[in-house]
Amino acid sequence: MKNIGRSAAWACAAAMLAGCSALPIASPPEIAGGAWTAGWQHQGFPGKAATQFQYARKDGRDAVAVLAASSASMLRNKIRIEPPELGNVKFSWKVPQLIAGADMALREADDSPVRVLLIFEGDRSRFSARDSMLSELFLAVTGEQMPYATLMYVWCNKREPGALIASPRTGRVRTLVVESGPGKLNQWLDYERDIRADYERAFGEAPGALVAIGIMSDSDNTRSTARAWYGPVRLAPQAVATPSR
Repeated sequence: MKNIGRSAAWACAAAMLAGCSALPIASPPEIAGGAWTAGWQHQGFPGKAATQFQYARKDGRDAVAVLAASSASMLRNKIRIEPPELGNVKFSWKVPQLIAGADMALREADDSPVRVLLIFEGDRSRFSARDSMLSELFLAVTGEQMPYATLMYVWCNKREPGALIASPRTGRVRTLVVESGPGKLNQWLDYERDIRADYERAFGEAPGALVAIGIMSDSDNTRSTARAWYGPVRLAPQAVATPSR
């Protein structure tokens, strides 16, 4: 661990997509009739330009408009949902253009115009030796515990919906592709995902408590510009099937 400096620790923090100092956004977006971003904070990453987040009305919808210009940051909302209470997550986005050259499986090209993040607690004694070391660095540098697990929903350039992408940096981040390719650009897309089922598929174990949700758009690795709009991110009980007669 002596050979890993402060910059590497910050890189670890950025890679985990949570835990850096929370920075208040200049004009917190407020959504008419629901204020779905109440309690959300802008989270920047040291050494990274910040992505711009701004309230907008887009195609008759309340939304958050984002502009990532060679930047990486996120909006994060700390919550706590215990495992028995986990249900579904609902979210939507509109993307006008994908990031050419982006590939979330490659450290040097790990960018995406849209990401929805779910961050979970868990038993850190199960960390690998590498992740235990990263966890110690993370705590020392940020003052927060490294997330036990982060599940991300993304729009991928090439991989088919349903594909899982392992982070090139840590085993504690898994990315699930929910949209692929340019076929559905420039339209609102709505999703509802079973949190428990997706987590178990991604990590091979039952989830712990859900302790934060977030949205993130980044283009720092490809040094490009990306725009997108996010609709509300909401948690909902799991739908109960009506028994047939």
